[in-house]
Amino acid sequence: MNYLIPANTKKGNLIFGIFRPFDLILFGTGVIITIIFLAVMPLTSTPVTVLILSPALITGLLVMPIPYYHNMLTVLTELIEFITSRQKYIWKGWCVEDGEEENTKPVQ
Repeated sequence: MNYLIPANTKKGNLIFGIFRPFDLILFGTGVIITIIFLAVMPLTSTPVTVLILSPALITGLLVMPIPYYHNMLTVLTELIEFITSRQKYIWKGWCVEDGEEENTKPVQ
C-alpha cells in the first residue's frame, strides 16, 4: 500500500494557494503601520522615507514565497528552532561497550 501524495496537497488549505492567515495578518499589520507613519510623519529625506516604508517592506519580505519552504518567516523559524533546541542523541550501536559486564558463566 504505497501512496503517492502530490507536492501541492496543502495549497488547498492556503489563502490564494500561497498564504496562511497569520501571513496575511502580519503583512496587513505592517501595511497599516506604514500607512499610519505616512499620515503622521513628513517625508523630508530619503532615509526618513525608507524608515517610514520599512514595516511594509520587512513584512512583505517575510511572507514572500520561496522554494522548498513556505516563506522567509518559515525559514527563520526553522533556523531559530534548529539553533536553540539542539537535542543530544545518544547512539548505542552493536559495537558500543556500556561498561556493564555480562554475568554469563563459561560453559564447562
